[in-house]
Amino acid sequence: MAQKVTKEELLAKAKKPAEDAMVMHSFYRGKMQTLPRAVIRDYKDFAVWYTPGVAAPCKAIQADRDKAYEYTSKWNTVAVVSDGTRVLGLGNIGPEAAMPVMEGKAMLFKYLGGVDAVAVCLDTKDPEEIIRTVKIIQPSFAALTWKTSRIRSASTSWIHCAKNAVFRSGTTTSRGLLL
Repeated sequence: MAQKVTKEELLAKAKKPAEDAMVMHSFYRGKMQTLPRAVIRDYKDFAVWYTPGVAAPCKAIQADRDKAYEYTSKWNTVAVVSDGTRVLGLGNIGPEAAMPVMEGKAMLFKYLGGVDAVAVCLDTKDPEEIIRTVKIIQPSFAALTWKTSRIRSASTSWIHCAKNAVFRSGTTTSRGLLL
């Protein structure tokens, strides 16, 4: 016969992930890191990956902006954007406090889809500033995902950005953002 679990045992079990999170977040000091995809065998390789060799792909991209998807990691990089105003039921906790959640979302992109994702937490709640920021960082990302923001400002910003953003998917260019 199964032993009955007490209310106190259930509450202790429910608190365990939060306790573990405090230890692990402190231990790893964040969940994400940047690692090179290219092999560095010796210092001569830096002449290929940085200067002077890097000028050749730069010139190719200057001549055809779509080449950024071929010569850079843009093809597989997503920005996870938040202003920290509505984070997992925690409310308006601010951009710094939103970082662990956005890093977690970035981790999900990498683990579940093989997509590199970068947490971008904005220190503004102004829809116009959010729109401007998203537009000016757009060249670095294949897509942007907007997370955890107040409905009104998020809707305004998201709709404007979706109408005005241009992202390439495969061999075609499309307007819009990753939801």
